[in-house]
Amino acid sequence: MVDLRGQYQTIQADINRRLQQIIESGAFVGGAAVSEFAHQLANYLSVAHVIPCANGTDALQIALMAAGLQAGDEVITVSFTFVATTEVIALLGLKPVFVDIDPHTYTLDTKQIEAAITPRTKCIIPVHLYGQCADMQPIMEIARRHNLYVIEDNAQAIGADYYAPDGTAQKAGTIGHIGCTSFYPSKNLGCYGDGGALFTNDSTIADNLRVIANHGQREKYTSELVGVNSR
Repeated sequence: MVDLRGQYQTIQADINRRLQQIIESGAFVGGAAVSEFAHQLANYLSVAHVIPCANGTDALQIALMAAGLQAGDEVITVSFTFVATTEVIALLGLKPVFVDIDPHTYTLDTKQIEAAITPRTKCIIPVHLYGQCADMQPIMEIARRHNLYVIEDNAQAIGADYYAPDGTAQKAGTIGHIGCTSFYPSKNLGCYGDGGALFTNDSTIADNLRVIANHGQREKYTSELVGVNSR
């Protein structure tokens, strides 16, 4: 279904030219090409900040780390997703709490969320799937009532539009506190290798995400907090 070789052949000259430019620049981590991509993606999504990272799994982990959750805190999500969504919850010592999907959309059934909330609940991770956005308005209303973070897993729906009941539209991944995506080659927007990104409209959260993704460093060799290597 995904013919990566065929895709490459249709844009081979442009890809080769850009790769040669990167090789000649010597900027193999970050650099102008990554900054340009982040800027263009932010414009496309109409979001204030795009923070590139190593892969979609890292994006989810960094987002949860930025939320400041503590071991034992609960995160509501769906079991109908790739393992990475819950893998990072477990890796951080958090507890996944599963809510079933809506059988018509295959995304989080918003009618079941509040019954799953306990005093330990700190976050909801809706998973946008098959190019469809989860029903974000009720999710955000529930999150506001219970003071919860919303981290969108947007690995399989980047570019999807969510229409609120009043007709306003936002891109999937830009509605919650943090959006996460993957650029794994088979994804809606794939790269040659692994890649990921985080989205947010909150400048304070964006700064925290950047620091965490870079070994907890704002300045080179000065680590302010425990981070990860996901530049």
